[in-house]
Amino acid sequence: MSGCSNSGCSNNCSSCGENCSSRKEPQSFLAQPHEMSSVRNVVGVVSGKGGVGKSLVSALLACATRRRGFETAIVDADNTGPSITKAFGLTEPIQANEFGALPVKTATGISAASINLLLQNPTDPVIWRGPVIAGAVKQFWIDFIWGDVDFMYVDMPPGTGDVPLTVFQSFPLQGIVVVATPQDLVSLIVEKAIKMAKTMNVPVLALVENMSYYDCPDCGKRLEIFGKSKIDEIAKEYGIETVVKLPIDPKIAAACDAGKIESIQAPQFDELFAAILKNAEEKEKAAK
Repeated sequence: MSGCSNSGCSNNCSSCGENCSSRKEPQSFLAQPHEMSSVRNVVGVVSGKGGVGKSLVSALLACATRRRGFETAIVDADNTGPSITKAFGLTEPIQANEFGALPVKTATGISAASINLLLQNPTDPVIWRGPVIAGAVKQFWIDFIWGDVDFMYVDMPPGTGDVPLTVFQSFPLQGIVVVATPQDLVSLIVEKAIKMAKTMNVPVLALVENMSYYDCPDCGKRLEIFGKSKIDEIAKEYGIETVVKLPIDPKIAAACDAGKIESIQAPQFDELFAAILKNAEEKEKAAK
């Protein structure tokens, strides 16, 4: 690197501690939102693998936030497997004006955006390479007119690939919620998601264990169908204070299939949102 006294420079200034002429401040990849948007808090919802109910958690968390009277938005960033529109019963295509694209509104007034609302047919596959998909997700932030939003939830695709990385770098995340199920394999993958967040300097606000148990209506016993939970041990290891365990509930699945997720009352999400709200208030206080 020109000007660096260390001939073996790796471009990682933290490795040598020298204040050479080539030293640069870390580059920020944060994208500016649309000029007609004011989004105060952005929370990512992530999982290490698919099929654990991440979109369900995103939707129920948005519903709990809206019930508390906050202006709420949800971005379906899982472009190759979007399901937010199905849960909320959204079919109206996204419209645009001369200033930008407009999110659609759910029955209770949650602003939403999804690739499904841009397709001619919602069952059409999105056959794009990773960088294109990631770029489309970024457009949800910079090209959409969100207006005044208190809390925005970004439902990310599973894993640690292009799209999660784009959201971590481009969106001003307050933190993330990690979703898992009780299996041993999942607990291993959960730790990968937590470690990615740590690498990106984004706090983990909560762990949510979906399908944690089933309350049998016949015998009254609580059954751990997918094995004994290890989520408390993982939370303790990584210093995560908020843990939410969701039961297997056929009523929730039926509501999602009918597009009526907003009709579901899930008290666990009041607890989860309380933790997110507390974190947001603490950050706002620290910034003053």
